[in-house]
Amino acid sequence: MKSHFLFTKQQRHGIFLLVFIIVVLQISYLLFDFSSEKVPYNQEAYALYSKEIDSLRQIEIALQKTKIFPFNPNFISDYKGSVLGMSNEEIDRLLAYREQNQWINSAKQFQEVTKVSDSLLALISPYFKFPDGVKSPRLSAHRYDLNAKPKTVSQKLDLNTATAQQLQKVIGVGEVLSQRIIKYRNKFVGGFIADVQLRDIYGLSPEVIKRITNDFAVKTPRPVEKIDLNTATIEELVTIQHIDYDVASSIIEERTLRDGFTDLEELKKVKGFPINKLEIIKLYLSLEKENR
Repeated sequence: MKSHFLFTKQQRHGIFLLVFIIVVLQISYLLFDFSSEKVPYNQEAYALYSKEIDSLRQIEIALQKTKIFPFNPNFISDYKGSVLGMSNEEIDRLLAYREQNQWINSAKQFQEVTKVSDSLLALISPYFKFPDGVKSPRLSAHRYDLNAKPKTVSQKLDLNTATAQQLQKVIGVGEVLSQRIIKYRNKFVGGFIADVQLRDIYGLSPEVIKRITNDFAVKTPRPVEKIDLNTATIEELVTIQHIDYDVASSIIEERTLRDGFTDLEELKKVKGFPINKLEIIKLYLSLEKENR
């Protein structure tokens, strides 16, 4: 064992030098700051940039979770805009522009009106779908001329025989909505009773419904045997769209208190009655005095 601890003079000098270097490095580490110098930056700009990155990340996650179909950016609602990542101010700018009867015809014009960022525009603009023929402001103004003479019923197409391609010629009706209209129509043998039933189709705004009825009308309504409101039973009433058992019971109760209805508008006084569906419900009802 003694031979393992015997060193030459040169070896001892080397060991001493190594220990000395280690001690010097340890002392230097304690006495001196070797951290890198901080680079100055604009904290406000960095915060805005970070916020935008986080927003875009959330939008990307939402787009991956939800199937997004092509849509006309002229008809973005508050909810749709928020899902797409638009701020309230950007949505308000778009709505204000539309209230002036102005129409957006390109992604560039959409950004000019709403002031959305380049990064957000790059994410959502691939889904923009503008109707055929809307290529220039001049042509767009012609298509949306509010002073144009309305069509007569004979000039309109029958909504009960319209094809998806014909419906898609209406501004605001794309492939999804046209198929949805036809699917709803085909739920009933004979199709629609009246134009007002378009209100029951999810995704059709009043503005779009108005455009549809400018070019289409129910010219061959399906026959309906109306129910006398003043003699109907609960079992008969619940067969009508939008009337459930509770509403039917309330109708019978109100009818008893009034000693019969004299006008279908009086249904608005019935407890729990879906007033926004009254025009559709009226398609299935009549009053005794009308049958005489």
